[in-house]
Amino acid sequence: MSVFEKTVHKAFTKLPIVDISLLFSDDLNKREVAASSLDKAVRETGFLYLKGHQIAPSLINDLKEVVKEYFKQDQNSKMENYIGLSKNHSGYVPRGEEGFYSTDSQKPDLKEAYDIGPDSPSLMARFEKEAFTQWPKNGAFKKNVSAYYNAMLELSRVLFQGFALALKLPENTFTQYLTTPPSQLRLIHYFDNPEAQESDSGIGAHTDYEFFTILLPTAPGLQVLNGANEWINVPLVEDCFVINIGDMMEQVSNGQYVATSHRVRQVKEERYSFPFFSSLDYETVVAPISKFVDEQEASSYEPIICGDHLLAQTIQTFSYLKEKSARGEVNLPENSRSLLSFGQAAIKEG
Repeated sequence: MSVFEKTVHKAFTKLPIVDISLLFSDDLNKREVAASSLDKAVRETGFLYLKGHQIAPSLINDLKEVVKEYFKQDQNSKMENYIGLSKNHSGYVPRGEEGFYSTDSQKPDLKEAYDIGPDSPSLMARFEKEAFTQWPKNGAFKKNVSAYYNAMLELSRVLFQGFALALKLPENTFTQYLTTPPSQLRLIHYFDNPEAQESDSGIGAHTDYEFFTILLPTAPGLQVLNGANEWINVPLVEDCFVINIGDMMEQVSNGQYVATSHRVRQVKEERYSFPFFSSLDYETVVAPISKFVDEQEASSYEPIICGDHLLAQTIQTFSYLKEKSARGEVNLPENSRSLLSFGQAAIKEG
């Protein structure tokens, strides 16, 4: 395969496990060994289990504890922190608020969530100059969720360095633009549904908007689309996160790394999921790196501004932002991409 051709995922039936312990080494050669394993897994599947991440179990347990307590509240109490009341896209997301672009189900996703991002600059910075994260009154919630957010931010820094080495780029290729990113942590609660059918959607099929996602699930339900267009179940693996490539890593690598479509289906038992969506600074221009572009053939990926892409996809997904857009209170950034613009499906259509 030419280095200029887009990667096509294999017909995998399970996700590879990648140990990134060596990415924490002071020895560059050892970091490159770990990056090589990361590269192989990403090219073949776009999804992988991550071990050796050095995140303390106590941090994870504290997160789970306060999140479960939050979602046990009655609906009126949770709606006091409704995301539509915030100025920086943070807060409680009730069932039906978020409309993923799944073509296989018109029913609302069977979930609720709480979204957390940075105070400044926030995702909504172009519309709200001064905005702060909306937190529940429970101080333990803010303390434990903030601690986990910050730990994920540091882990994402290590992974950005790892992906740079995997692509044979200078190690700081991405991290030089990682100072105040609009990276987001979602706290998702899937409802107990013992009679769940295969058609019941927790989250519809989609790719993630950012560079990559660090996911911590508590129960089965996640499914990943392989290169043969088959949905593969992703069981839990102890002490592992799940990592997947997002739209902007596909963009910057000119299709060397491809975003993988995934969904959550047929959740019978109560399930929690904590995806951290790893981004670079808002104003970062995301364009194919020159070494991956054939000088004789223009890339199909037009440059985008990192934060603008996240904002555009978010406006097209959330009901309260669609309503604000209809009223002229927010608007899509120039040259916004439509949903489903990345991933294997988009490559095959192209």
